Amino acid sequence: MTLTASSTITEVAAAVATALQTAGIAAILTGGACAAIYSRGAYVSHDLDFIIRGRTTQKTLDSAMASVGFTRNGDRYIHKRTRFFVEFPRGPLAIGDDFDITPVDLKIGRGSTLALSATDSCRDRLAAFYHWSDRQSLRAAVDIARLRHVNLAVIARWSRREGFVAKHEEFRKALKQP
Repeated sequence: MTLTASSTITEVAAAVATALQTAGIAAILTGGACAAIYSRGAYVSHDLDFIIRGRTTQKTLDSAMASVGFTRNGDRYIHKRTRFFVEFPRGPLAIGDDFDITPVDLKIGRGSTLALSATDSCRDRLAAFYHWSDRQSLRAAVDIARLRHVNLAVIARWSRREGFVAKHEEFRKALKQP
């Protein structure tokens, strides 16, 4: 796939996921890119975060990213034709204090990538709201929960374990608002 200035975050995710898979790199899409996909664009992100599972070399990663037009610039990969950039944050994959994350096979374009589930993407955005009072992340969590099937009981239990009962109640109230 050739990326252009009009490529969407979903198209960029599909191209990068395919390149990584072709290079034998197991990676999980997380963060704002998942929120943008699950919220159908209501949440806007300009970066894609992939957590690499297992080991790979910098040379292999650079080569995989170059195959879809990305070049490394410090700790991120940029593309001269698209506004999106890609980062590979150090793992392990976690949401708050929860390290028991099971990625899903997210269908994007003609392919797929391992990614946070809609429930975990919602929790990921709530973590930003809980820890940093990020209202935009609360809005994203609400959008995801309204547009996708999320397990609200799992979110409630996780919120209690994280110690954010009051902020979880704010999330629940926001879900009920029109």
